[in-house]
Amino acid sequence: MAQEQEQRKETRPPREGGRGPGGERGGPGGDRGGRPGGGDRGDRGERRGFDRGRPEGPPEIELEKLISDSLYLDNQAHAVVSRMRDMDSGTKSQLRRLYGAVRRAIRAPEGERQHEFVMLRARLAYTIARHGLRSLDQLEKLLLQVTRKNDIRGYERFKDLFEAIVAYNE
Repeated sequence: MAQEQEQRKETRPPREGGRGPGGERGGPGGDRGGRPGGGDRGDRGERRGFDRGRPEGPPEIELEKLISDSLYLDNQAHAVVSRMRDMDSGTKSQLRRLYGAVRRAIRAPEGERQHEFVMLRARLAYTIARHGLRSLDQLEKLLLQVTRKNDIRGYERFKDLFEAIVAYNE
């Protein structure tokens, strides 16, 4: 078995990055990019913090400003849609499905509403992870704030923001 794998490795053409059959980079003697010490880090040294985890994104959406300022809500909706177009391949139907869940959570009886929004946040987190919709991370953080505050105005504004995002994404 190991012999078959070794044969396959040797018959493969080198990868685009210039790695040979044994995984070594460069020519004979294991020359690694002409750098002394043979380090294979390339130009990534100064970006070390960036490569670990997610890059810093836009600032969080502020719940109090969202509740009190309609123009802020509109600007945030535009910003989310713009990031979606730049970053993700999310579909309109995924957004509409989530928006339907937001509307159902709003209509829930007062005693059930917080629970519905907690479950909505879990659903949103799953959708973000499953489909790689990193542009919706801000909405997940905002939903956490809304759920913790447990105020009908916050829930309504979250619904309004989501509705604007769906509309601008059409």
